[in-house]
Amino acid sequence: MLRRLVTPTVLTAGLAAALVSAAAVPASADTQPRPPESQAVVEELEGDGVFIDPSIDAIPEAEENALESSAAEADTPVYYVLLPSDSVASQTGMDSLMNPVMEEVGDGLYGVVVGDQVFQVMSPNVEDTETIRETALQQGGSNQVDTLVAVPEAAAEAQEAEEAGAVSGLVLLGLLLAIIAAGAWFVHSSRKKREAEKARQLEEIRQMATEDVVRLGEDVARLEIDVSKVDEATRDDYTQAMDAYDQAKALLDTIKEPDQVRLVTSALEDGRYYMTATRARMNGDPVPERRGPCFFNPQHGPSVEDVTWAPPGGAPREVTACAACAQAVRTGGQPDVRLVEVGGERRPYYDAGPAYSPYASGYFGMNMMAGMFTGMMMGSMMGSMMGMGMGMGAGDVGAGGDMGGGGDFGGDFGGGDFGGFDF
Repeated sequence: MLRRLVTPTVLTAGLAAALVSAAAVPASADTQPRPPESQAVVEELEGDGVFIDPSIDAIPEAEENALESSAAEADTPVYYVLLPSDSVASQTGMDSLMNPVMEEVGDGLYGVVVGDQVFQVMSPNVEDTETIRETALQQGGSNQVDTLVAVPEAAAEAQEAEEAGAVSGLVLLGLLLAIIAAGAWFVHSSRKKREAEKARQLEEIRQMATEDVVRLGEDVARLEIDVSKVDEATRDDYTQAMDAYDQAKALLDTIKEPDQVRLVTSALEDGRYYMTATRARMNGDPVPERRGPCFFNPQHGPSVEDVTWAPPGGAPREVTACAACAQAVRTGGQPDVRLVEVGGERRPYYDAGPAYSPYASGYFGMNMMAGMFTGMMMGSMMGSMMGMGMGMGAGDVGAGGDMGGGGDFGGDFGGGDFGGFDF
């Protein structure tokens, strides 16, 4: 839109007098200055880049030369149009004059001065002409020629600012991409670490379960029973022991996740109990009640009694024990504790951390674990197990309720005036 010049101006004597005198017409004439023909403006701009309305007289040669030199030396095409006061009375009038001119002359910046009140920068290809106009006004001060001559430099500054903004945007985009890449790398690295840790734990747990399966297999082999020569009850117990052993071996080959070891140890607990029952029947002894395994080492088979025992630094609690481990506790000795591999170190299985909770829960079930392991480092194992929904409820407990075998899981014109400011 056209901009009214709003700052007080001390014009150069020649240009100010020329612009003002062009509008000084005798009152009796009753005429108004008319805008020039667009084609006349085009011809002058294509010549030296400067159009000065013929009605404007006595423009100092030095000032006209300054405008021509500025237009010729500008990196961006710049054209200057000087019109007498009131020759263009509205933005519509300005557009009617300049749009055909810009279409004919081409891309660039057009600095237009109308009398001593209007200064506007127009362009067919540059969008932010208002910023260029304001910068030119700041640099030119109160001199119209200096303000027009400042248009090329103002345009260069606007372009530099735009390029700097683009660079800043690229920098911010680069930083954002770097942050995204770093986050993706962190997630990928964390996933790889978790996978590596899981693979390590799986191998250790698989080895641990393999040792228990081999131990039961050796126990079965030592029994040397001829099923054709025993009664049906003995044969049934022995068959169940063999089936549990075969099941544990088969499950051992299917372990893909650390928590699946519970299926193996649950089958092993079944096998241990039925081996104990088979031996009792063969020896003519009463079949023992179904009790949980020896807490200190489930490889020992079913427990025979409960003893009071305290882990190092822990509170005393009742735990199940086989005869040998119970005797060791009563006499102040050291029970034969089941050790497992943890990061290359052998540690008690109940002090092995959350990854080993399925090993214990397969043997003992949740009911017994809740009582015996509470308050020990196994407490963290319990929390992990319950949080993952891997627990075994009362329905998993076997005969007698003690131990179970298994469990699954600008502005517009106003009043005829242009927007803008005065020189």
